[in-house]
Amino acid sequence: MQALSYRPRNPGHDYYGRGTYLITLVVSGRERLLSHFVTDLGHKAEGAEGGHKSTLALTPIGEAIQKAWLQTPAHAHTHGNKVVVHACVCMPDHFHGVIEVLEPMQWSLGDIIQAFKANCTSYWQQQQGLPSSTNRPISADCRSERAPAWLREKAALHSDEGTLIRSMSKKQRQEYYTFVCRQQRPLFDDNYDDTVCLDERHRQAMIAYVHDNPRRALLRRLLPDFLRRCLHVQIDGRSYGAFGNLFLLRWPRKLQVMCHRKHPVNGHPYEETPDYAHERNQWENAIMEGGTVIVTPGISRGEQLMKNECIERGYPLIHLQPAPIDKYWKPEKKRFDACASGSLLILAPWNLDTMGAVGNAPSDSDYSRFHNLNTLAAEICSFYGEAKIIRD
Repeated sequence: MQALSYRPRNPGHDYYGRGTYLITLVVSGRERLLSHFVTDLGHKAEGAEGGHKSTLALTPIGEAIQKAWLQTPAHAHTHGNKVVVHACVCMPDHFHGVIEVLEPMQWSLGDIIQAFKANCTSYWQQQQGLPSSTNRPISADCRSERAPAWLREKAALHSDEGTLIRSMSKKQRQEYYTFVCRQQRPLFDDNYDDTVCLDERHRQAMIAYVHDNPRRALLRRLLPDFLRRCLHVQIDGRSYGAFGNLFLLRWPRKLQVMCHRKHPVNGHPYEETPDYAHERNQWENAIMEGGTVIVTPGISRGEQLMKNECIERGYPLIHLQPAPIDKYWKPEKKRFDACASGSLLILAPWNLDTMGAVGNAPSDSDYSRFHNLNTLAAEICSFYGEAKIIRD
């Protein structure tokens, strides 16, 4: 399964209408141009190991980008579009921002983000003493024999007034950017990621994620073994994506938590029955005895309760999830912090939908996926070896 650098835009979504979005822009080539961590050896970072404190310091272009983001509502308003921005952060090699569209627009969200990106590129080039690439005649760069023939011809035909980058098609610009110096290329990648807000709780989570990004990055630097992302690890012949403490796979006792949604005899919610209370007591006793890792996908309510207790109390946990772990996937704050403490490993099987149908349900249905995740949990409980890391 091929991991994608960006999630695709949401098909069918109205990008001219009201909505809130988490925007992610990546610096071309992942260059660390926007900020850097400054370490004070005399302090200890909150929530991190080691006796020092690190803060995120913006570079001049990072400061310009942050200012440009805050000016986005005013810029959009001049074109009759009403938006507000709620948060932003300039990480070393990428940018996150939350933007809300207040009224249906003449522009699309893509037009607003592209205008913001163009402004950022212009600021970056101005700081280097270069003219903005959108207004730079290509004749200044196309005399080289390495330039495509069509570009040399175009530059020669318009040598007086010049052909501007902004007048070229996307394909033409891409060909042009392949041979000019880095300073004449855009600051950010062509593509960008937008996450559509689902509700108010999701909006608050988006804003919290943006504010929490520097702390997450610092923890990943300080605790690489506990916050390791592996795109492909082999466990007993199966391939998983993984995030967290892989050492938990080597613990001597792994105990699966699996519960039905309803009691098979009386039909009551299983988590409300004495049988569930008895099982949960057994699981907690095993944890307190030491050397035991809980393994569960946390599907049914009973499984979710035990999974959440492990995360909140720092009990060792291997959590299986149906969503794939790709190059830029990150867990939400609670699971991220549990990984940072060394108590959590998240596994996501790459070939879950090929494991086969359960009953009459298709193999890619939620019913089959959930049952197959519990099958994988049982396999992991009987695994006593070293996970083979294929690709980080």
